[in-house]
Amino acid sequence: MVFWEGYVSDDVMGTFAPIVVYWLYAGFYQLLPRLDRYRLHTEKEEEQKNLVTLSTVVKGVLLQQLVQATVAQVLFLVTAQASLLGVPVQPSIPVQILQVFMAMLVMDTWQYFVHRYMHHNKFLYRHIHSQHHRLVVPYAVGALYNHPLEGLLLDTFGGAMSFLITGMTPRTAVFFFCFAVIKTIDDHCGLWLPGNIFHMFFQNNTAYHDIHHQLQGSKYNYSQPFFSVWDRMLGTYMPYSLVTRRQGGLEARPLKD
Repeated sequence: MVFWEGYVSDDVMGTFAPIVVYWLYAGFYQLLPRLDRYRLHTEKEEEQKNLVTLSTVVKGVLLQQLVQATVAQVLFLVTAQASLLGVPVQPSIPVQILQVFMAMLVMDTWQYFVHRYMHHNKFLYRHIHSQHHRLVVPYAVGALYNHPLEGLLLDTFGGAMSFLITGMTPRTAVFFFCFAVIKTIDDHCGLWLPGNIFHMFFQNNTAYHDIHHQLQGSKYNYSQPFFSVWDRMLGTYMPYSLVTRRQGGLEARPLKD
């Protein structure tokens, strides 16, 4: 039993709930006071290093979400028509938890190798992936600021594969996709807040991904959004230390030259 039952279908929720969650959660971070002592970059760094305006970022994210919503509707429609029963039976909670965990592994695997290839292929990096790295200093609203083709390949296809391979129902997918969106936003928020549950349970976190956005870390820490397994296994993990800056705030400092 879910709160939207009887109002909208699971397919519709799976399509639009992640979009609503994105703007609510990212908006929450954007509306927070500066909290300079918990920031990984100063306001001056954000203004000087970022190569794109907030309005452009918002437009880019909306475009990507439009594509994602279209693909999601097609995906749910196809799977619904392929079901002999028409309405999928919701499995037990333990089975759903296992499906979500497996979906996390599938998404991580897909995104690691596609993301890494986009960095090593000069054409793809210059014309596609570099758009995301225009945000040298990441912030929450820009978590899904990508070239539309990258958004389709990395996020949309990655989500579709996670959904199809694990066999989760559209209802389970609502929770998984919303969780993935929240985690991605948190990884780009630029804040190291005390008590952040994601920092407690995931080594792939805000500071981890901030290293990747730095020049010396651009060929490291490709893993996203959940685990750091592939980076560690394939030698692309860059360790870091979190230090306090003299002028205030924090810095994720790479430990490799």
